[in-house]
Amino acid sequence: MSALQTYISADSHVSEIDETFAEIDPKFREDRPRAIFDEALGGAVFMVPNLGVPVNVPMGLVCAAGRPAEDFGRVVNWEELHPAGHDGKERLALQKEENVAAEIMYPSMGMVLCNHPDPDYKKACFEAYNRWLLKFCEADPERLVSLPIISLRTIEEGIAELEEAAALGQKGVMLSGNPVFEDFDHPSYDPFWQACVDLGLPVSFHILTTRGDITDTQRGAKIIQHLITIRGNQDIMALLIFGGVFERHPQLKVVCVEADAGWIPHFNFRMDHTFKRHRHWHKYDAISRNPSDYMNENIYVTFQDDYSVGHVIDAMNHERILWASDFPHSDGTYPRSREVIDSLSAMMTDEQARRIFSDNVAALYGLGDYKKA
Repeated sequence: MSALQTYISADSHVSEIDETFAEIDPKFREDRPRAIFDEALGGAVFMVPNLGVPVNVPMGLVCAAGRPAEDFGRVVNWEELHPAGHDGKERLALQKEENVAAEIMYPSMGMVLCNHPDPDYKKACFEAYNRWLLKFCEADPERLVSLPIISLRTIEEGIAELEEAAALGQKGVMLSGNPVFEDFDHPSYDPFWQACVDLGLPVSFHILTTRGDITDTQRGAKIIQHLITIRGNQDIMALLIFGGVFERHPQLKVVCVEADAGWIPHFNFRMDHTFKRHRHWHKYDAISRNPSDYMNENIYVTFQDDYSVGHVIDAMNHERILWASDFPHSDGTYPRSREVIDSLSAMMTDEQARRIFSDNVAALYGLGDYKKA
């Protein structure tokens, strides 16, 4: 049994409902994401026009909290989705049930919307979602920590969105894995990254927000798609490291969300190996330190029940590892979070467990004395 009494989830989710996008920019009201029921499509689904990938998001499959894996995929009514996914007061009750002191809140539908090809449509959806999220979190903003999705159509607009988030007291932001222009390592983004540093806002990249994460491009059986969803985030982390973003902004904090963590030691080895063996003939000089230094200092990673973390914890900087419940998703730990934490913490020192399951995320987002929450 773990000695820990309370935990903080570094990656939890809301389950959007039709109301989430009801107050969208009127220009997009007719084409807004709509919550419908269609038994042939899985029951409770969101329909998104012009997405370019399957447009029907089965919320009963995505937000399957409390249902056994054998039940995934059946037709689900909207009323069957766990109310803690869309009702902040219900979420606080669930936190008490799970001994969770606070959660960092991410979207569900919003991740899919990150893949929409129209940046103006995405901005309208993100703005509607961000407003709805604040209402969800107002039940207790210290325990339900809202992260807005930043559109970043231009640097100037992105910085304005950062400043608005900071003015609202929000503690971090989320970006789509698909940039609107250039790529995130391009020097044109430097003012944006510096604004993140100056405003004290960690930047999150969540899986399933890059096009390759949600398209059927894998070889073999469709189930393999679930294995490759972390690779988009790994690519972004390598992009930021080798692109010199942390070299130019050493105080920037980036969170690699829901991509597990046990892969980090080998990822560090592979980056350092590449740097040492191949930088000379590539005439590459964008960074002055081993790539693993930036991974270990600037990048935080979240995981749910990745047991490999316990086997390799001493080969990582455990101060950058964050536990998450992923509620209410099908990959989440509810209702067995305590069982998962006890099993994983038994493979760690007390100090490692305390950092990973609570203190690291509290320090990252400035949550204060969360134990009194």
